[in-house]
Amino acid sequence: MGAANKVPGVSGGIVAFVAGFYEELIYSLQKINLKAFNILINRGWRPFYQYINGYFLVLLFSGVVISYFSVSLILDHLIKNYEMHVLAVFFGMILSSLYFVFFELEKWNLKTLLFFFIGLSIGLIIMVSKPSSENDNILFVLFCGIISVSGMTLPGLSGSFLLLLLGNYTLLLVDSVNAIYYTLSDLIQFNFKFVEDHSRMKLLQLAATFTAGSVTGLVLFSNVLSYVLKKFKPVTLATIIGFIAGSLGVIWPWRNEVFVMNESGKILSNSLGNPIIEYYDYYIPDFSDANFWFITLFIILGILIVTLLEKYGVQKK
Repeated sequence: MGAANKVPGVSGGIVAFVAGFYEELIYSLQKINLKAFNILINRGWRPFYQYINGYFLVLLFSGVVISYFSVSLILDHLIKNYEMHVLAVFFGMILSSLYFVFFELEKWNLKTLLFFFIGLSIGLIIMVSKPSSENDNILFVLFCGIISVSGMTLPGLSGSFLLLLLGNYTLLLVDSVNAIYYTLSDLIQFNFKFVEDHSRMKLLQLAATFTAGSVTGLVLFSNVLSYVLKKFKPVTLATIIGFIAGSLGVIWPWRNEVFVMNESGKILSNSLGNPIIEYYDYYIPDFSDANFWFITLFIILGILIVTLLEKYGVQKK
């Protein structure tokens, strides 16, 4: 889930959905509330841990954190140098996920079809939206944190792609994460010179704010989703299927980045030196090109990964 959340256009919630622990995730997060903290204060750690399904949440978020400092660092490199191949793998994963999630909804009717098209429309609108410019305002970063966790709680709605549209993907999921990694490395070596590095300290402040927003968003979204899953499960599933279908366009491998340029034709960069993306130019590949079939192999790899995940999820059920 941590790796999937890092890729723009991919939702970590899809992994949870296909692997069979999505509802457990939502209901566990929903229990992090005032009642839980009342149990912690009055009855102690063990009843609190049991009430919130702590064993499951600790395993899950340990995996996410480890991913951010291991698999995600590798993904950063792969996306930078082999973007089309990475997108192809995740396109295959989403395509396969759509197939499996479709059968989670046992009965289709006019109401579920309506909510499917609502979810699909939102996904397509997000696809054609243009990214905003980078913004390191603390309140805006807090808002980004709240929005970004939608990818973990809502399959098909990519939190990282929303961050890209908000202009803060590189700032919060690359630069800030790397700042935490380098800071931890310095602390292990008892090197405290980073406190004099204003750029590093600024990134750490942003990371802390983003994390606070993410925790807030997790609790908020999980409470809303747990309610609608209990009360309106068919239309909720239909909307999720629509989100996933819409996200296929977002992760389409055959695209070119169009950068913001000044009047002289020079690509503009943000404050950290990263080029500013204006929009993505999607195109239909040439089927006679050998590269098309090579990329297709990566799509098939993504399909196989999700098929194995689904098989594992069914066994666990």
